[in-house]
Amino acid sequence: MARRVFLHVGAPKTGSTYVQNVLWNNERALRDAGILLPGGSWAQDQAMTDLREVEWRDPRASWTWQRVADAAAGWRGDVIVSNEALGGATPEQAARGVAAFGSAEVHVIVTGRDLWRTFPSFWQQSVRARNKWTFTEFLTAVEENRFPTFWEMHTPNRMLKKWGDLVPPAQRHLITIPAPGAPRDTLWQRFAGITGIPDGVCDLEDPTANPSLGAAEIEVLRRVNEALGDRFPHRTPYQLVVQRHLVNAVLKNGSNDVRFGVGLDRAAWVAGLAEQQIKELRDYPCHIVGDLDELRPVNMTETSSPDDLGDARILETAIETIVGMVEHADTLTRVPNADGVRALDLLKLRAGSRLRRTIKKVRSSL
Repeated sequence: MARRVFLHVGAPKTGSTYVQNVLWNNERALRDAGILLPGGSWAQDQAMTDLREVEWRDPRASWTWQRVADAAAGWRGDVIVSNEALGGATPEQAARGVAAFGSAEVHVIVTGRDLWRTFPSFWQQSVRARNKWTFTEFLTAVEENRFPTFWEMHTPNRMLKKWGDLVPPAQRHLITIPAPGAPRDTLWQRFAGITGIPDGVCDLEDPTANPSLGAAEIEVLRRVNEALGDRFPHRTPYQLVVQRHLVNAVLKNGSNDVRFGVGLDRAAWVAGLAEQQIKELRDYPCHIVGDLDELRPVNMTETSSPDDLGDARILETAIETIVGMVEHADTLTRVPNADGVRALDLLKLRAGSRLRRTIKKVRSSL
């Protein structure tokens, strides 16, 4: 039986990809240090979909939550399970999740970020999960209490009540996300301190992050989602095609130069929500790593919204995206034709000059 089991349950867009990539990039070193990561990152994701009983669980998935728990039962050291979507479990599912580890000492880790940065991050993540609503539609739904999923999955006070109440106070941990400008490894040091990972065990040189898309790029993706109809449904078909070949291969490598966020017309509302959240967390018995003041928004300045971008900018980004997809396709297709010329070379020769001319026309009209 594992000595301790650490369940990192979210929230999404709070540095979870960074933490998980450090963990999985150093899996062997962690195992040698007595720390087990059951399965693989994909296995833990499959286990999450099993525990939450989501309708979009991959029918080919072989890992269940019980299988993860069984792997932990056969380990004598510590165990880490990290999946940011666990925060979306119902109270009953969370209770089953903790109970599966039997008599092991279960710890719950929640990461929290200020709401000013959380709102645009959540909406972007939802679009990258095939949603089609505009940024304004999302914010309005939250304001009017028509979207409880946001609070359940992205606010530490809700997640701690759901998961943290299942374990003693000393085994509940909240990591606050530092403000922009803090050393990049601050989050990792906070996480490692909770889980007991010694300094020097993990190589932090190449931790892949999950970069945000710019306003134009995410709006292009949103419109693609609208145009898809019922093709490539959430979750696995969309991830295998759209996420892999459009988002990861092309959009993340775009200019992404137009940042976006909540408008100043909602600043007082966001600030009030933050103060309420901080008060609730001060009253909740748990181990805080960081500072609750980091959940208070700073630098609340006016930014643009993807909803306000003109068609010319969207068209320019869409064309650049098409060019990027042609280049991406070229890297995937290396089979020579009978003349010894790669098939996509012909396509690029015919389409490349037309695309460049169109981009110039769009830019000249801006």
